[in-house]
Amino acid sequence: MSSPQDERAFLALTQKISRTRGVSCESYKDKCLKRRIAVRMRARGVHTYDDYSRLLDADPNEYEPLLDTLTINVTKFYRNPETWQALARPHLAARWRARQGQLRIWSAGCASGEEPYTIAVALAEVAREAGQEEWLGRARVDATDVDRLSLERTRQASYPESAFSEMPGDLQHRYFTPGPMRRPLPQVHALVHVLAHDLMRDPPPRAPYDLIVCRNVVIYFERRAQERLFLIFAEALAPGGLLLLGKVETLFGAARERLTLVDPRERIYAKPA
Repeated sequence: MSSPQDERAFLALTQKISRTRGVSCESYKDKCLKRRIAVRMRARGVHTYDDYSRLLDADPNEYEPLLDTLTINVTKFYRNPETWQALARPHLAARWRARQGQLRIWSAGCASGEEPYTIAVALAEVAREAGQEEWLGRARVDATDVDRLSLERTRQASYPESAFSEMPGDLQHRYFTPGPMRRPLPQVHALVHVLAHDLMRDPPPRAPYDLIVCRNVVIYFERRAQERLFLIFAEALAPGGLLLLGKVETLFGAARERLTLVDPRERIYAKPA
């Protein structure tokens, strides 16, 4: 059990991080923040929040690994394959036809890029199956994150074999280069546009969207921040647009009145057309 003094020191530290580096610490769950800050405290050999705060003053370079730790998000290509299959048919395919390939998609909290490139592959497959590959260049996937390291990894787009363990083999061969470090082929890579973006502070980059994918990101935020974020997503969707959440995430708050749950198992919501 933390003492009142520890709690005050923790609050002062998180306020300093928010003020100095523009990260919305107040939106995150305390438990999540404490666990991730503790990783850096152990790495630097300090044992109290006050000591770590003083270390940040003495060594501002520590902010970079700290922010990388606070925003880390583990993912893989085609994570939960059944989710991507359910999204592609009928939902994404129907939207593709209606918009003649001119889809705008937002991967919100893109981590190291596996998610937005999975979305790009899903689009390429929809185009291929419809015999409309010439439409693929009309689509756009905005990949956003607050973490500079995640954005750099997404731009580099070079991934080890382990990142593909859930992606079907035919998709790997069709859309990625071979070798120990694989890269998306040019037609897939060109769809993804990498942007720095803070979900809690910045407006949606290029609304309205046909699809917003935000999986296993919202769970780290406090409930009030979650409700605000869900409403931002609902308002950023075009009529008939889709929202895909993580399997352990459930829409609530005012956004629940704006969106319809069309696939309870896979957490796919739709905005009425």
